[in-house]
Amino acid sequence: MPEKAKKIVIVGGVAAGATAAARIRRLDENAEIILLERGPYVSFANCGLPYHIAGTIEKRSKLLLQTPEGFFSRYRVQVLLNTEAVDIDRTNRKVTVRDNKAPNPEQALSSIDYDALILAQGGTPIIPPLPGVDQSHVFKLWTIPDMDAINKYIKEHQPKHVVVVGGGFIGLETAEAFVERGLSVTIVELTDHLMPPMDFLYGKRIQERFEAAGATVLVKKGVQSIQKDTVTLNDGSEIPADMVLLSVGVRPNTELAKKAGLEIGSTGALVVDEYLKTQDPYIWAAGDMVEVVSRISGAKIRIPLAGPANRQGRIAATNVVASLSEARGEVGPMPLKYKGAIGTSVVKIFDETAASTGFSLAAARKAGFDAREATILKANHATYYPGDQDLLLTLVYEAKTGKLLGAQAYGKEGVEKRIDAAAVAIYAQLTVENLTEIDFAYAPPYSSANDPLNMAAFTAMNALSGYSNQISADELPLDGSVFILDVRTYGEYAKGHLADAIHIPLDEIRDRLEEIPHDKPIRIISEGGFEGHLANRILAQQGYQDTAYISGGWATLRLRDGLAIEA
Repeated sequence: MPEKAKKIVIVGGVAAGATAAARIRRLDENAEIILLERGPYVSFANCGLPYHIAGTIEKRSKLLLQTPEGFFSRYRVQVLLNTEAVDIDRTNRKVTVRDNKAPNPEQALSSIDYDALILAQGGTPIIPPLPGVDQSHVFKLWTIPDMDAINKYIKEHQPKHVVVVGGGFIGLETAEAFVERGLSVTIVELTDHLMPPMDFLYGKRIQERFEAAGATVLVKKGVQSIQKDTVTLNDGSEIPADMVLLSVGVRPNTELAKKAGLEIGSTGALVVDEYLKTQDPYIWAAGDMVEVVSRISGAKIRIPLAGPANRQGRIAATNVVASLSEARGEVGPMPLKYKGAIGTSVVKIFDETAASTGFSLAAARKAGFDAREATILKANHATYYPGDQDLLLTLVYEAKTGKLLGAQAYGKEGVEKRIDAAAVAIYAQLTVENLTEIDFAYAPPYSSANDPLNMAAFTAMNALSGYSNQISADELPLDGSVFILDVRTYGEYAKGHLADAIHIPLDEIRDRLEEIPHDKPIRIISEGGFEGHLANRILAQQGYQDTAYISGGWATLRLRDGLAIEA
């Protein structure tokens, strides 16, 4: 008599869960797969929600990647919508579920047994305990019903002023959508810059673009309470708001795991091993609800991003089938390890792009690295080919070894291309010296003979070797202790400059050395960094002992707070 089919239950039907279900079927045609989803939709594109609100994705149906019927037809997966797992009996391997649509609460509960269980419950937006958060004009954006509620409210109530609380990915993407819909938008961010995972200067660039589009950005501000038509900030000021979006962070959905006695880590997420197995030999987990290892620092972290969630779902599914096959004495797939995450992300800012991978400079130093940064402002492709655009690019690296720890970029074109390449370099544990040697694809419409990544790596190597010293914009003293030399052109200088800077264009330096003192440290401002390096080399060879240029030049310095800028 043939053995009973393996029964695998998956809790959560979006990124990790849906991926796991499809992967299991590809590995085992005979397994019984049941997917539980507490919401009304399965396998939907939650990353696309803001773009439907904006009207960029016109058809709502485009966001519905699968239906229960489609899942069964293609994969023979039984999908139970509006079905919430409320308890796990680990001893008897049973999941208690509640039918959230059942008319009679007494009939709502039932149990499903399993041979293996995958938890893929994701995360939930944090709703701060503020007065007024439960009003009808206050929203979050995480699911299809959340999106529908926002669209319905805009259509029926035609709000004029919307406040977006939180300047992370979802907050910014939805704020842009509201601007595109013609609403007056105010973004309130508690930290000192938008997109907190990136360094300050990138948050400032993002802020400038939102302000250019007509939005108001308030940083270092928090919300104290929400009224019918206003929001009160923690400084006592009030701003108009007939609609509010809360986007202050995401917490992992670990209530079921906690109730089952599974271990929760220091990050607040579920603990899994390198095979994505919990301490229970029959339970695996994947996605936003688990804590993973940083491939850079080795520390336990949470990375609530779709890419890692999908890959974790695939790996967890493979290991479930491998484990069950081994227990039955069958030949199954080779188990896979999840070796950790880097954290690579990209966000559209109207017609511009911000992207990052690995650690920001602030995050690297917080993690204990003696980290430095090299920032350049370069054209995204050859300047003699029409249409070149400025690209701001930062490499974060370890001072002792030159090992690449992170990268950030901002611009109109070519941003994600460089960050993807940097992500591969971090994965391979390359150094900035290695980056100087890599042959990147080149043709005038796409890059330069030395790609901006090469150029940033050259900059880092120049600093590491002592060949050309540099400092970050934040390290420039403004107390008169250094001689600030601005080597930009007359036109660049006229657009904005430090009140205390002495202007000597780069091409005039050799003829005006008598204006530059030998008894003071020299700090050099250029437009994007490169001309500062050239000036630095001239002065060093003219006998000046303490010289350094500002990494990224005026492109980074002008974003620093508290500067006395003249134009």
